Amino acid sequence: MRVLAIDTALAACSAAVLDTERGGIVASESVPMMRGHAEALIPLLERVMEQSGMALADIDRVAVTTGPGSFTGLRVGISAARGIALAANKPAVGVSTLSAYAAPHLTADSATPVVSAIDARHEHVYLQVFAAGGRTTTTPRLATLREAVQATSPSPACIVGSAAQSVAAAIPKSSTPPASVDERPAPDIAWVARLGAVAPEGQSPPKPQYLRAPDAQPQNAAQLPRR
Repeated sequence: MRVLAIDTALAACSAAVLDTERGGIVASESVPMMRGHAEALIPLLERVMEQSGMALADIDRVAVTTGPGSFTGLRVGISAARGIALAANKPAVGVSTLSAYAAPHLTADSATPVVSAIDARHEHVYLQVFAAGGRTTTTPRLATLREAVQATSPSPACIVGSAAQSVAAAIPKSSTPPASVDERPAPDIAWVARLGAVAPEGQSPPKPQYLRAPDAQPQNAAQLPRR
């Protein structure tokens, strides 16, 4: 299977091509950035596709991170993925950002629980907890930092994601320390591609998984009266 993977959910603009018949990732690029995903994504995709030696028609499916993450970033990546899939007449599948963070650790060590946490600001995180073996024990949700700390016990857990260090620092010294802490600004795009390759077929088109309302709200009090 050939998968084009896209990630603009957090602090990177990334794309990769996975070809399972050729043994794995054949092209990838990831550029750290907090803003500007919309301007950077299409040129980046062109470079990755050229590096892969394939055309979009050769791709079997498009995978894209659906969140949680930046409101603007999610819309950029999902719009691009759905547009490419429609133009190439290929399916598009969504991949959770939290799962993409956790996947390499669950694969490397199936005996250690994984707490995946993304910074949601204001002492909150987007949280998902995976038990040993990869079973989901907490579905993706918005949680307080205290709730995230509670999720790391009683067993030593691997804490991953952009808020990993914040969660680890909030663990009381009297509690069990984490098994490991892996804080990175965005998930590895190779794992987005791998999860996209095994995603079930027949899904509805990818949609953003925001988990919280936007900070910006309509200023109803300032509305002008309609005539």
